[in-house]
Amino acid sequence: MAPSDLPDPGMRPAPKSHRDADEDERHAERQSNVIGMMVGTALMFIGFLNVFLSISSGFEINVVPFLIYFGGLAIWANSVVENLTIRYAVIGTAIVLGLLMGHFGEVLFWHKQLLFWSTVIVVMYFMFTDPKKPA
Repeated sequence: MAPSDLPDPGMRPAPKSHRDADEDERHAERQSNVIGMMVGTALMFIGFLNVFLSISSGFEINVVPFLIYFGGLAIWANSVVENLTIRYAVIGTAIVLGLLMGHFGEVLFWHKQLLFWSTVIVVMYFMFTDPKKPA
C-alpha cells in the first residue's frame, strides 16, 4: 500500500445522514418481523399438528397444544398484520382464547374441530388472495 492510500489519521468518518439512520431502523424492524413470523408460524404449526393428529387418530390431548397455537398466533399477528386495529384484535382474541382454554382445562372434540377448520379457512384465504394488489 502506498502512503497515499492510507486514510488520514486526523480525518473522522462522515456522520450518518438522517436517511441512513432511517434505513438502518427499517432494516432492523424488518429483521425482527421476519423472526416473529418464523417463530409464530413454527409455534402454530406445532400446536396445529398435535390437534390434527388428535383428530385423525382419536387420542386425547390436553390444553397445551392450544396454548402453543394461540401463543404462536399472537406472535405471528404482531409481526405480519399491518393494520393496527386488525393486529390487536387478532392478538387479543388469541390471548383470550388461550386464557379460556387454560382456565377450563379440558379439550372437547368440537374445540379441536373448530381450531382445525378455522385454520384451514385462514390458510386457504392466504393461498388464494394476492398480497400485492395494484392500488
